Amino acid sequence: MMEFIYPQANLIAGVDEVGRGPLVGAVVTAAVILDPNNPIEGLADSKKLSEKRRIALAEEIKKKALSWSLGRAEPEEIDQLNILHATMLAMERAVAGLHIQPDFVLVDGNRIPKFSIPAQAVVKGDSLVAEISAASIIAKVTRDQEMAELDKIYPEYGFAKHKGYPTKLHFEKLAEFGVTPYHRKSFAPVARLLNQ
Repeated sequence: MMEFIYPQANLIAGVDEVGRGPLVGAVVTAAVILDPNNPIEGLADSKKLSEKRRIALAEEIKKKALSWSLGRAEPEEIDQLNILHATMLAMERAVAGLHIQPDFVLVDGNRIPKFSIPAQAVVKGDSLVAEISAASIIAKVTRDQEMAELDKIYPEYGFAKHKGYPTKLHFEKLAEFGVTPYHRKSFAPVARLLNQ
């Protein structure tokens, strides 16, 4: 992991999102301030970890981090704002939810939301910055759990399998059973179905 050091930046929050691509559910973000005196082994981009490892790390992060917080934007907000602006809003909510104010925020990607704190975007940050990796893990575990819960309400859609992403299975189920209240109506495949 690369060390990012800033003048007067003792408390760095890492921020990441999960769920920009799916056709259903919220976009979920997390902000994490790690404790340098309580390191966590094995932090990496959440997509490169097994589900079992992610869940174990998420629990460890929640226990050891100085502060962590989740943010989200619901399907209605995504439809209203568009996915980019909804993601920025969810990231702002995650940072606002931290019970310790960071000195600096590092955001995965190439865009910075409107924070009141100095921030920097880091491309591939979830692989380079421990704080962003931790945020990506918590966000992914949270969203995957939400998809498992949605799967219990709508077992016919296979949400636990495809997590709401636009897979062949998801398209087949959408065509067969129609659009749920949790689908993002502004996303092209869903909008097409609604307009038929």
